[in-house]
Amino acid sequence: MPTTSETVDIMNLAFSTLGCPLWNLDKIIRSAGVYGFQGIEIRGLEDDLDVTRRTEFTSKANQFRRQLHEQGVEIACFSSSVKLSTPDAAGSGPSFDELKRYVQLCVTFDTPFIRIFGGRTGPVSREQALDTAAAHLTKMADIVRGTRVRILVETHDDWMRAEHLRSLMTAVSSDTVGLLWDVNHPYMFHAEAPASTWEHTGAWIHHTHWKDSRRNPGAQDGLDLCLMGDGQVPHQEIYRVVKNGNYRGYLALEWEKRWHPEIAEPEVAFPQFVEYMKHLS
Repeated sequence: MPTTSETVDIMNLAFSTLGCPLWNLDKIIRSAGVYGFQGIEIRGLEDDLDVTRRTEFTSKANQFRRQLHEQGVEIACFSSSVKLSTPDAAGSGPSFDELKRYVQLCVTFDTPFIRIFGGRTGPVSREQALDTAAAHLTKMADIVRGTRVRILVETHDDWMRAEHLRSLMTAVSSDTVGLLWDVNHPYMFHAEAPASTWEHTGAWIHHTHWKDSRRNPGAQDGLDLCLMGDGQVPHQEIYRVVKNGNYRGYLALEWEKRWHPEIAEPEVAFPQFVEYMKHLS
């Protein structure tokens, strides 16, 4: 698995299964090989967003692992629904149970990362939100201690700005946590320059999400998702930033087909992403 400490080609491509909610596991694995992806990020499978209890990942896990090996593909990351802001994050409850199940999947499939969300901060001050998030993340970090698994907080919700995420990482100060940079979010929602994002948080970034979008005040969240290159996200600039920063993780397409059924089919978006990314290098 590519990490920030290995010397490998930066162009390690993955796609999230968020982009192919109607595909079964066989089609996902075959398509990864056919289109030229090296990794798959698991974010749901067919009707299930939480895959931790599906037989493909439990009783049939060995069969799934063989299929991945035969195709030369690996699971780059398991993307959970866990949020730092969830009220039960005091050390027990559904969020911690879900996290523990994903840790077991990571161990089974030799996958180093679990994505979580920071969530919404609510009416409290940023200082209070930071204290709460850091306390919750510290408890979560204890769950993965002693494994190869690292918990990654995505640039999402009220935790998109580099300054906030830097403060969170510094407060927790654990090598079992890190960041997932969704390159769309800080730039499109907060006009944060990619170089600034990397300067403040690059030391903690271990996985990246790539997508494209256009600003549209009438659209959900003020953005229209689009194929790579058809929007306003400065991918070439971001690619230079991560390459110059010696990033060696995955560049993962997060095509949000599950949430936006009107966008292009994965049969269109996935190969288009691979060809587009090749021209960035």
